Amino acid sequence: MESSKAPETTFLRSDVMSLAQFYIPSEISKQTVGALGELGLVQFRDLNKDVNAFQRAFVSDIRHYDEVSRQIRFLRNQIEREDIKIKKCSAEESGVSKSPKELEELEQKISETEKVVIELNENQRTLDKRYLELTEMRHVIKVTDEFFESSNAKELEESNIKKSDSTTGLLKDENAVADLEAGKKSNVSFVAGVIPREKINSFERLLWRMLRGNLYMKNAEIEEPIKDPETDELVEKNVFIIFVHGQVLLNKIKKLCESVGATVYPVSESAEQRNEESIEVLARIEDLDQVLSNTRETRINKLKEIAQNIDAWNTVIRKEKAVYHVMNLLKTDKNSMIAEGWVPTNKIPEIQQCLRDAAEATGSNVTPIMNEVSYRSVPPTYNVTNKFTKCFQSIVDSYGVANYREINPALYTIITFPFIFAIMFGDVGHGVLMFLAALAMVLYEKRLANYKNEIFEMIFTGRYVILLMGAFSIFTGLVYNDCFSKPLNLFTQGTYNFRNVGNATEPGFAQQVGEHTGKVYAFGMDPVWVSAENKLIFQNSYKMKMSVVIGVIHMLFGTIISFFNYWHFKSIGELFVVFIPELLYMGSIFGYLTFAIIYKWCTYWKGAQAPGLMNMLIYMFLSPGNVDKNEELYPNQGLIQVILLIIALISIPVLLLGRPIVQKIKNKKVNTEELPTTNEVVAYSERDYKAPEWSFSETFINQAVHTIEYCLSGISHTASYLRLWALSLAHGQLSEVLWDMLLNNVIKLNLNIVLKAIAMFAIIAAWLGLTVAILLIMEGLSAFLHALRLHWVEFNSKFYKGEGYKFTPFSFRKILKKDE
Repeated sequence: MESSKAPETTFLRSDVMSLAQFYIPSEISKQTVGALGELGLVQFRDLNKDVNAFQRAFVSDIRHYDEVSRQIRFLRNQIEREDIKIKKCSAEESGVSKSPKELEELEQKISETEKVVIELNENQRTLDKRYLELTEMRHVIKVTDEFFESSNAKELEESNIKKSDSTTGLLKDENAVADLEAGKKSNVSFVAGVIPREKINSFERLLWRMLRGNLYMKNAEIEEPIKDPETDELVEKNVFIIFVHGQVLLNKIKKLCESVGATVYPVSESAEQRNEESIEVLARIEDLDQVLSNTRETRINKLKEIAQNIDAWNTVIRKEKAVYHVMNLLKTDKNSMIAEGWVPTNKIPEIQQCLRDAAEATGSNVTPIMNEVSYRSVPPTYNVTNKFTKCFQSIVDSYGVANYREINPALYTIITFPFIFAIMFGDVGHGVLMFLAALAMVLYEKRLANYKNEIFEMIFTGRYVILLMGAFSIFTGLVYNDCFSKPLNLFTQGTYNFRNVGNATEPGFAQQVGEHTGKVYAFGMDPVWVSAENKLIFQNSYKMKMSVVIGVIHMLFGTIISFFNYWHFKSIGELFVVFIPELLYMGSIFGYLTFAIIYKWCTYWKGAQAPGLMNMLIYMFLSPGNVDKNEELYPNQGLIQVILLIIALISIPVLLLGRPIVQKIKNKKVNTEELPTTNEVVAYSERDYKAPEWSFSETFINQAVHTIEYCLSGISHTASYLRLWALSLAHGQLSEVLWDMLLNNVIKLNLNIVLKAIAMFAIIAAWLGLTVAILLIMEGLSAFLHALRLHWVEFNSKFYKGEGYKFTPFSFRKILKKDE
């Protein structure tokens, strides 16, 4: 257990945690838990693990508030359907410290409001349905009138009772329709109604097959779509009229209409009656319009009134429900409730003050008691972040949450991540564009924080990462002397005498070497190399070696960080048998390679061919101690390489056997279970805790896997950093292609000034668009992912276990944010 005197909060390690035990009087338990939820610094532990979730004390209260939450969701849905803005509640309106009477009144108000809205919805739905029926009836009467006015026996005889576009079927009595119009008795009946337009064709086919062609049908489109009161969607519909012989066929048609969703309306055969019906329908529609308008206005006003308070209601109910969820974790003991939870040690005074304030607010004479208790389980990891460090911490946590008090890689990631990215993305122009885009998001972050878009929110969260990536890209662009694939001549150029060396008769062996004869270019790569014939060969060599140097330094830095972890946890034995062998192995092989690269860079070879480092490293293992005089890098090279090789070989068995032996000795000296002293209070949640049993064979197997992985990964991880070289060259070549294929061609065009200006404007727009789309977004995302991999796999694996779990306190702020 950590000392109660916690160090100040730093980003290097997670905060020191304590296991606290709370004794809370039952009468103020709810208010106390609510106050702790407002503070958000206690991660409660479950003291009722042996009790079924459905048999806990406050299940009925949770179900009750589930129902209230359902009512609020219903009201919110009704408000959102009408596009009414919901007022955000203030901190005072959403306070959880409400008396039982206030809560009861609030719940009753929510229930009554729901009933009122349901009643208004039913009234409006009934009126909308009636309005729909009257509107359809008006169209049916109108189309029926038009049909009977245009129908006569002569037209039917000429068309043989067949209509090319709007009629289907046959009638045996050709004068039947004309008889109906004249009011004569006839055995022909008709039915009229409305059907969705998408169903009219299938409806006609069904009628034809069912009645075997013994019908006469006409349909006409309703011009304006009709609103469906059930779905609130606009539906396009058609009016239809069907003539058949006999009541039996008429009944069949009505049943078919019912099955396909068509609505049948009674229409009189007499023109005078239809005229009267039409006048009556229009009058009723006019009256209903007024009633509907008043009903809608009443409903909208009611929803606007609810929108002013619903967020505050939801916040209060959500908090009450969360409080009961926590209270189900507490243990009941006579007149008090016992709670246990992890708390940051340096926040204990704040928590104690919160408990006193909660007791005073309720008027209780008894103050809840808080004690620190001993524990044997592993505490959670609590890394305090702000808006700047939050995204970097997320990058690390995506790999794995740090073990308790383990060094937090996010601190180093703030610098190393954008720098590694910038090595692959080095370009002054692209860096400036990225930096300005991120700077705009930083400067206007308050305005942009409310913009709801999933992709933008992801980019906005990482605005500070992008800002640093842009800044570092400007720096590496200056080192590469690259701005949109063109060099910047910021300082006085050096002078070189270029000459060919190597075997010019063999392809790939002849190259041009620049011998420096003048001033040195002040910073970055000399722009004179851009015009050199061997520009690409020079850049390949330079960036490849640079990638290896940076990669080895990055991995050695990670290995050195592990020293501080061993020292902090007082693992002195593992410091000698794990850290030192790992450092010696990595340094004697790959550290030596880095030294050789830098030594070769710093040595002036006076026109001679410099020794090849790849062959040097290979023959260091194949032929220890033997170095060809022509390939010698420095004096006594063979002896030094033999010593380094012996150191690397000795490190492997020490790394393999050291940790299991040290842990075996340690487990013999220390009892696996230390009984607490008489004055030490043991937490309820710790009484059944059993420390995991230590096994020598399991430890040996794990260490053997780690040794093999570490030794082999030294090669693969070093090679993995060559991606810095590959992506840097690819980025530069893509930028050069865009420049040469677009801007360069337009500049060379022989056109008059106006046409050339128009062409330049169009090409610059295309070039800028492709630069942003391909080089900034696609290449930037690619470099980001590669930088992520180098940190997760190559860097973190050297010191970071990442097997912890996050500190998740009971916090109303986080609960409400998650709901949003």
